[in-house]
Amino acid sequence: MVVRKPDWIRVKAPNSPEYAETRRLMRQYGLSTVCEEAACPNIGECWKLKHATFMIMGDTCTRACAFCNVRTGLPGALNPHEPANVAEAVRQLKLHHVVVTSVDRDDLDDGGAAHFAAVIAAIRAAAPGTTVEILTPDFLRKSGAVETVVAARPDVFNHNLETVPRLYPTIRPGARYFASLQLLARVKELDPAGFTKSGLMVGLGETRGEIGQVMDDLRAADVDFLTIGQYLQPTPKHAAVEKFWTPEEFAQLAAMARGKGFLMVSATPLTRSSYHAGDDFARLRAARQARLAAGPDVQVVK
Repeated sequence: MVVRKPDWIRVKAPNSPEYAETRRLMRQYGLSTVCEEAACPNIGECWKLKHATFMIMGDTCTRACAFCNVRTGLPGALNPHEPANVAEAVRQLKLHHVVVTSVDRDDLDDGGAAHFAAVIAAIRAAAPGTTVEILTPDFLRKSGAVETVVAARPDVFNHNLETVPRLYPTIRPGARYFASLQLLARVKELDPAGFTKSGLMVGLGETRGEIGQVMDDLRAADVDFLTIGQYLQPTPKHAAVEKFWTPEEFAQLAAMARGKGFLMVSATPLTRSSYHAGDDFARLRAARQARLAAGPDVQVVK
């Protein structure tokens, strides 16, 4: 059965001059964005504001997740000029906050960790006032990879759990739920002052109780920021949408997450990992300062 897309999930097609300029810059420097590759519904709004999430290490992934629109196959060699090209695009776009993600690169000995570090360093050099958020793969069985990336000191380290553990075999078969949790915990262990972030999709058949358990697991890993958005089926070949959660249900999930102690929560049908990431980062810092000022026994809800 095909579940009809509700009105609250519909967005306008992109057609602004700013969208065209952002797209031109991406083509000029041969860059990929998750906005395009993952068919993000927010691309028109974000690119109008010159917000883009750079996807490094090519446009071909070594995994085949049932929800993802990025192509699967054997990726090509890393582009040694990519760090400089990303940094130059960030400088020209005058970004205050940039998000950098990647395909999975299980073919590389370090999963691409050194390349992530090189991109972060290049952005720091070209645009020292820009804060850097990264959204990484799980670096499964890549010893030392997390340490390499954390040593580059991103401002936010994001790794998405994507769904509840029961659905991993069908939705995220190449990943391991507890390995992803351990990655997030390790990041916080290496850099306690840094911010960690993770995201979930809903609409794949998960229950409210399962979502609550994932929230508890993330808080046990001391994750600061949780995003929750509606899964949208990219093509008929991908996992089907089992349910469209209503805006009211998203508000309930947000309240649940805040009650569990996350510093920041973004939960709406159109929420994606990097949606409004710059504004959210400013609120994230403010929330931590407020919590520190309030004292260890006081919970600040933002």
